Amino acid sequence: MIAFIPGLLTGLSLIIAIGAQNAFVIRQGLAKSHVLLVVVICALADALLIFLGTGGLGTLIQSKPGLLEFIRWFGVIYLSWFGIKSVRSALKTQEFFAGDSLTSTRKTVVLSVLGFTFLNPHVYLDTVILVGSVANQFHSDRWYFALGASIGSVLWFTSIGFGAQAASKYMSRPIFWKVLDIVIAIVMFTVAILLAFYDFSS
Repeated sequence: MIAFIPGLLTGLSLIIAIGAQNAFVIRQGLAKSHVLLVVVICALADALLIFLGTGGLGTLIQSKPGLLEFIRWFGVIYLSWFGIKSVRSALKTQEFFAGDSLTSTRKTVVLSVLGFTFLNPHVYLDTVILVGSVANQFHSDRWYFALGASIGSVLWFTSIGFGAQAASKYMSRPIFWKVLDIVIAIVMFTVAILLAFYDFSS
């Protein structure tokens, strides 16, 4: 428990900020579109990266700065593309209901979640390098720390995904969805700009 509790708190503190991945999970929850699938993929992806970081992947990534640069620009392009899609959706004149979604098919949902997860270099900095480094301070108990951080991700994604789904019935007016799409577009463009100018060598 000495390692598990700090791991849980660390995982929650890193993931709570509303970034591109969280915005997408909330969007899918409000649209009631493949919520369980989105939550499971996000939680499993985070757990995978956390355990890989605890196992030493962070050291490999730090030794290959070109890898983060490659991911950086793919992420910038992907986030910008999704931001443009959100703007176009917000500008549509027809009514938009909670049952509709920007990403309605299972395949598109999976690709979108994987894109928001693995095309964001900050994910590697937070889960693989930072969490992995802190976990290894606990030596033989590092895997309990990783487990705690992973459960933190499960709790967070479950809360925002199904919480948004439960709240969707109060947010069915078309104007709400237009505002939501604009907010999501702002989040996507902001993260893309931050990624483009972030100094990963610092």
